[in-house]
Amino acid sequence: MSMTALSPKLQPLIKRAVKSQGVRSMAVLSKESGEEYKKLNYTARMKKTGRPVSPHVTIYAFPVGALSSITNRVTGVALSLGAAGLGAIEIVAGSGTSLELMQMIGSQGFLIAGPAKFCVSFPIVYHYFGAIRHLAWDYVPDYLENADVEKSSMALFGASTVISAGTMFL
Repeated sequence: MSMTALSPKLQPLIKRAVKSQGVRSMAVLSKESGEEYKKLNYTARMKKTGRPVSPHVTIYAFPVGALSSITNRVTGVALSLGAAGLGAIEIVAGSGTSLELMQMIGSQGFLIAGPAKFCVSFPIVYHYFGAIRHLAWDYVPDYLENADVEKSSMALFGASTVISAGTMFL
């Protein structure tokens, strides 16, 4: 669209707006300084500038509520993958194959069957109890205080571990 197509009253406003939109100049690096920059890693560049290097995420301690939330998501994914795996086994190998596989694992003795039972029961128990906790939070938002979230997260971890450990002996 050319300026002549605009009304004569708008042309000065448009020109002023375009003029005020100044272009910033770029810092141009020489070829040598660009090559030197590529050779240095982040830590070396920060030492050269005198600025501190940001600490890595692993030095921070996650709050129990965050760990509980992450664990709830991981157990949900584990349950989905487990269900898909059992379904795939049934489709590929025929009806009843999953049951035979579980019976075979169960008959291997406590050293194999116990941890296998724990690995299956923990995601189920944890995710189920996590859903109950979330339901309580939805209906009673007063439970969402930081101290209460920490207590309920510890209770969720503890109860899930104890109940799942109990299933090892069934």
